[in-house]
Amino acid sequence: MAKESPPQQRSCGTMVVHERLLRTSPEYMAARARSETHAFQLAGRGWAAGRTGVTVIPVVVHVVHQTNAQNVSDAQIHSQLDVLNRDYRKTNPDVGSTPAVFLPLAADARVEFELATTDPQGNATDGIDRVQTNTVSFSDDDGVKAAATGGADPWPADKYLNIWVCQLGGGLLGYAQFPGGPAATDGVVILHTGFGTSGTAAAPFNLGRTATHEIGHWLNLRHIWGDDGNGCNGDDFVSDTPNAGGPNFGSPAFPHVTCNNGPNGDLFMNYMDYVDDAAMFLFTSGQVTRMQAALDSDRSSIGTTKPGPVTLKFFDDGGTFKFRDDPISLKFFDDGGTFKFRDDPISLKFFDDPGTFKFFDDGGTSPAIDPIKHAGLDKPPGTDQPKGPGSDVPVPQGPTIPFVLSTPHRSMAWTRSFPGAQRPGPGDYEAQLLQYEQLLDQYGRAQAAGQLTDEEASEAERLFTEYSALAEEYYQFVGGG
Repeated sequence: MAKESPPQQRSCGTMVVHERLLRTSPEYMAARARSETHAFQLAGRGWAAGRTGVTVIPVVVHVVHQTNAQNVSDAQIHSQLDVLNRDYRKTNPDVGSTPAVFLPLAADARVEFELATTDPQGNATDGIDRVQTNTVSFSDDDGVKAAATGGADPWPADKYLNIWVCQLGGGLLGYAQFPGGPAATDGVVILHTGFGTSGTAAAPFNLGRTATHEIGHWLNLRHIWGDDGNGCNGDDFVSDTPNAGGPNFGSPAFPHVTCNNGPNGDLFMNYMDYVDDAAMFLFTSGQVTRMQAALDSDRSSIGTTKPGPVTLKFFDDGGTFKFRDDPISLKFFDDGGTFKFRDDPISLKFFDDPGTFKFFDDGGTSPAIDPIKHAGLDKPPGTDQPKGPGSDVPVPQGPTIPFVLSTPHRSMAWTRSFPGAQRPGPGDYEAQLLQYEQLLDQYGRAQAAGQLTDEEASEAERLFTEYSALAEEYYQFVGGG
């Protein structure tokens, strides 16, 4: 067999894995519903998750290799950990290359990674597990995640982030499993030529950003275009990432306008797009909220915490700045001098002080982001209700499942998600019909509130046509029509 060349365009298999699990694991669908409901509720509150500091996650790297070249070096592994720690703490130098209009969105995820020092049996380890295999290449079918199928068995997923590094076929750079999936397959898989910054790492994916992207999925982030192909109807469930008309590749020029999101266009420099490693620089505050929500729920058992940057949130009621609930007490000591601030320009930092003061902008001086996302469609069903007494959070009512767990009925992910997808069973039809009904209900709520745009009304009509066709297929399948 001819040697496969390193990919020149990013390809991620996460959504294929997601679709497969939705249709083969009822437990996964239930777990995803719980996870998404928690993420939406946390975003609605606008404050931090349970972990107030920095979460340090122990990592085990399973190097599954057939050839010596695939057996990546310790140095290459350490280079990848260095990238992750810069990217997730927003200390990567290239964040400064973000267009000025988007730079205020860049955020510290408050997550760090370290190779495990103790294995599941309590023995000392360097966190690297090397396994020789006879398998030429792996795919997104999770074969690399078990010794029985030529790979390496995972370490307990509630205590370690499992990363498998191997030869992947078909141009695949990597894939991950969203929170809530089976423990036996939980973790991320990375092509060895897209891992780290040295050794076998090959341009344009030689800066370690494939792992940054895939671990984002592991912490419940979606692709920024919402995985609806090249349409403008998907959603990543994050309010500060502009909607995009499909993935961006290579190194786009700013601005790249799609989905009526001008003048600033797509946030293609986000880690959850498909651009080259050298063109992605940041996570947004909204994405950090989702990641912290995952650490607060499905990932609550993993990692340890250490003190992190102090964040103060100010709210102006028209005359007085008030703090919103914050368990952190700040004490100031006057040495007779003057307090000095350093402007970076996103944060105000005290000299000689590890704390960072971050201020919410009331929109008066911040450049417009134009996300082109309808507020009424950026939350799960049942939350568009009167607020509870004494609370600024709507009381969840009705179904708790988020309105889009899957991609649309005739999507690429549907057709690739599992053997026999071209011949779905009754349960597959029913699950997809439910998702259409939930999405249409969201449009209905927006219409009832007088918030539906002409573009969204046209989209609702298109979705209803698809829904009707799918329902007809279903009734014919079950003999009801």
